[in-house]
Amino acid sequence: MRDGPVARHQCSKRGTVLTVDYARLGLRPKERVLDLGCGFGRHAFAAARAGGMTVALDAGADEVSGVRAMFAAMVQEGELDPATSRAAAVRGDALALPFADGVFDRVIASEVLEHIVDDLAAMCELARVLRPGGTMAVTVPSAGPELVNWLLSDAYHDVPGGHVRIYRWATLVRRLGAAGLEPIGRHRAHALHSPYWWLRCLVGPTNDAHPLVAAYHRLLVWDITAAPTVTRIAERVLNPLVGKSLVVYLRKPADTKARAGTLVRDVAAARTEGVEPTRTPPATASVPVPVA
Repeated sequence: MRDGPVARHQCSKRGTVLTVDYARLGLRPKERVLDLGCGFGRHAFAAARAGGMTVALDAGADEVSGVRAMFAAMVQEGELDPATSRAAAVRGDALALPFADGVFDRVIASEVLEHIVDDLAAMCELARVLRPGGTMAVTVPSAGPELVNWLLSDAYHDVPGGHVRIYRWATLVRRLGAAGLEPIGRHRAHALHSPYWWLRCLVGPTNDAHPLVAAYHRLLVWDITAAPTVTRIAERVLNPLVGKSLVVYLRKPADTKARAGTLVRDVAAARTEGVEPTRTPPATASVPVPVA
């Protein structure tokens, strides 16, 4: 899900929207955290506030610059202690992460993989930099709500850097398993956001000025800033049905060296597996870490 007016699953502060549940991820202070495809940093900021030693990585220069500036502002405002906190933002490629093997305790990849043509290569890189026994949270658009978006509007996804596939849950888990990761939990999030995108696709994804789109946007902002009981209950009820984001939690087994041969075979098999529907991205689309 793109950074912006999203319905929230969890908030570290009022008005801060998160898709990943850090309690389920198991994040603890002083642990090393990677936020891959950080966008404008919502998950990275929450990880830093929770005491994680956080690295936010994205391909976009503007996004990385903005996250760095926000980290600096958090220090200035006293949200982060420069003596004990460690937070950085870097540019990088999801297919060749600039980190050593097993350096992170927790990894987040929120709304990233659906943009990457060679998603299995990115999954293998994510698994490589996660330490044995570490955990990861991967979020992608849920298949049902996402399919409605594709059916309503080609312009929603057929753009440079846009979505190149729709994941079914079973396929996503199999491919992550081929990279050496074991699923430990899942949930859906942001049900209130699905109708917003259906509406945008119906009137044109870039038509922000349409009266219905603007009205729904105000509803989402109200939900984010005020967290009224009525929208919180509605989202909890609707998330299993139309939650826009599928969130999967995974663990890297401790015996990865012993399983190396099996992983090679699993990766080879996964590369022959289809993920439908899919499309060939425009020639101008970039493969490095997209903004989620």
